[in-house]
Amino acid sequence: MIKFFRHIRRSLLNEGKTTQYFKYAIGEIVLVVIGILMALQINNWNDNRKTRNYEKEILSLINQNLQKDSLALSIELDKAKEGILLTDRVLKEIAKGNYIDSLYFWMGKIITFERFKSQSSAFEILKARGIETISDKTLQLALISYYDDNLFKVYQSLDDVEQSFKKDWQPILKNDFLDFRWREYCEPNNPKEFFENPSTITFFKIYQDNRKGIVRNTQLAIDKISEIRIITQKHIYD
Repeated sequence: MIKFFRHIRRSLLNEGKTTQYFKYAIGEIVLVVIGILMALQINNWNDNRKTRNYEKEILSLINQNLQKDSLALSIELDKAKEGILLTDRVLKEIAKGNYIDSLYFWMGKIITFERFKSQSSAFEILKARGIETISDKTLQLALISYYDDNLFKVYQSLDDVEQSFKKDWQPILKNDFLDFRWREYCEPNNPKEFFENPSTITFFKIYQDNRKGIVRNTQLAIDKISEIRIITQKHIYD
């Protein structure tokens, strides 16, 4: 009987040790899991911090590019508006039969074309990394709208004027003009014959309509830039 009780006592002691070891093992596993989760959390936090820092840096560069675009587009907008205004003056004087010397200087600014090149290097870098880098969905859409839509329309409008210059005006300048200085002065060989030719009036009106396209699309692009820069600055300085 004594041996039996001793056997039970040893079994209970062994069982107690096994339970203790089991609890210890579980505790170790829990600590390891907590450590892994903390490491993952820290890693995610570092990744998010790096992504946000990159977002601010790329938005800062885009903001600088857009500022340059806005200045350049404003210059082209002013030129186009001036061309439209001077065309109205030329057509009014022609309608009156007043072939004054001022017409030659006005035409010097009318019979030209404008060119523009967007500063889009920062946006190209962003596209290569992924537009989803920008956390603000509204800003994503605004950037895509400007670079893929607004700029396309600006380039198209500018090209319409340049092609009209090459197709309609360049042959006339070579054959029917006594003197021509780019953006300064145009003098026809025979002013009366030139200004009374119906084709001349048509060319002026077509050119003016094309320039109205520049004004419309350039102004929309400038407005879009203002919208984007307001949003980008909030993210840059947040």
